[in-house]
Amino acid sequence: MASHAFRPALPPREAPVLQSGRLTLRPLSRADWPAFRDFHASDASGPVGGPIDAKDAWSLFAAGAGSWMLDGHGWLAVEDGQGIAGLVGLLFPPHHHEPEIAWTTFPHARRRGYAAEAARTLLDWAWHETGRPHLVSYIESGNAPSQAVARRLGAADTGEAAAHNPDCTIWAHPRPA
Repeated sequence: MASHAFRPALPPREAPVLQSGRLTLRPLSRADWPAFRDFHASDASGPVGGPIDAKDAWSLFAAGAGSWMLDGHGWLAVEDGQGIAGLVGLLFPPHHHEPEIAWTTFPHARRRGYAAEAARTLLDWAWHETGRPHLVSYIESGNAPSQAVARRLGAADTGEAAAHNPDCTIWAHPRPA
């Protein structure tokens, strides 16, 4: 098994609360657990490694919330005024080469532009707050909806396979001028 040297990914920080036109991006809370669990148990979670059982979903949930304090990145809940509509994340686990902007919209909230709106809000924040020279998204080759979101964000498919998942290509986000 390959080992990864420990490295702090980004400076530890509390998860931010960000506002977009229609959405609030906020730290995960215990109240988000049922929606998170149910999404990850459904077939709709296929593009993010699901479906998975509640035990494995809890590990993802806790890691996504806690990694903000440990490493300065993680998942945020996307709230649309009626509850949690999905997730957006700045992710940089040790097996990733670059910080990733990631998104998931829960089935009941799809086709409203939430993924692009939430990802744009977090992307703008991440460029300003992290000082990283590159931000990417790792997207499976067959995930046309996520590829469309990446294009809306101005990202380009580099054609390179992600080292941690050869089924994903690396989509590079352009740094703002």
